[in-house]
Amino acid sequence: MGTRVMAAGGYRYIPAVFQYSGGVAAEPGFRLERARFAEPVPLAEGFARIKAHLASLARPLAAFAQCELRSPAPFTEAGFAAFNRLYVGVLREWGIVQGEENPVARSNVCPEIAPPPEPAFHAFSYTVPDEAAPPSFVVAGSGEAREGGASYRESVVAFGDTSREGMRRKCEFVLDEMERRMAALGFGWRDTTAVQAYTVFDFAPLFLELFVRRGAARHGLTWQPCRPPVEGLDFEMDCRGVSRELVLPA
Repeated sequence: MGTRVMAAGGYRYIPAVFQYSGGVAAEPGFRLERARFAEPVPLAEGFARIKAHLASLARPLAAFAQCELRSPAPFTEAGFAAFNRLYVGVLREWGIVQGEENPVARSNVCPEIAPPPEPAFHAFSYTVPDEAAPPSFVVAGSGEAREGGASYRESVVAFGDTSREGMRRKCEFVLDEMERRMAALGFGWRDTTAVQAYTVFDFAPLFLELFVRRGAARHGLTWQPCRPPVEGLDFEMDCRGVSRELVLPA
């Protein structure tokens, strides 16, 4: 699992499927900074606000490196593909996406309670120049599906099994994927400042054994009661190591 450099943005990324990268890390001389909206912002408005925020920092659109989305409910595979074409279309307009490769990392999950009425931005990350910054990174959201399958049903680990053993298999797969992606960027659990898990199923009985013993909860773990973005997926995670985060007003 190698990386490529987005020179115009000041970061490197893990190539993945066309709608997002597997993760990003700031290049030397830059740091990744994360901004969270106080309330979810609908997609079109969110892109406009991100563009304005970058302009206020005198940063190019290419500095946009990662985002966290919230959707009303899990998509069908066809619906997810249609949504991704819309999302990636804006990044093409911004000059970030070239061909079928998108350097921007992403998570997209569906709150179980009080979901937004339409897809919306929850948070985003971008680079800013900082010669003294410690290394920083964000790993994209990953569910329990092996990449390259003909369909999610064929690639999901323990499809439809949310028993304790099923959740164990799902959690282990996703934890392994987080570690693979961090390693590709040059990091590990010791470098994380935040780890997030998204599921509506109980994985608490596995927390000490699987998460704490691996070091995945060294600063705790944020469990968000959300479903992954595609029907058939039950567990997703992302993680990051950033030194500065802020909250933007609603």
